[in-house]
Amino acid sequence: MDLQNSGLVKLGLGVLTCNSALTIYSSWGEDAASVTFVLVADAALALLFLCLRELERRGGGGGQARRGRGRTKAAVWALSTLLTAIFAARVAPLMPPPVGALVWAAAVATAAGGFWAIFLN
Repeated sequence: MDLQNSGLVKLGLGVLTCNSALTIYSSWGEDAASVTFVLVADAALALLFLCLRELERRGGGGGQARRGRGRTKAAVWALSTLLTAIFAARVAPLMPPPVGALVWAAAVATAAGGFWAIFLN
């Protein structure tokens, strides 16, 4: 299935864009943290999708392609870790302290597991 031209992908991106626009509109001037969160999360998601597309495009290969693939993998891990951290930072304060600690522990475990899966496995 060609996901780049899939109507489902376009629909999902459209829903994300509309939801983000509504959130920014409703928070503009009142809650700068929410606006910043939405803008950073959307930018990180867009960059993550571009990096994943680049990884799919490059496929295997050796030499120069392998080095570029390693940098793209590092970008994928960094962006996914960033998204995990900013979502944990928004959710953990809303929880009781022990549950907030579990949220952060899950975020760290997810980032470590992603590092293992991308680079060590």
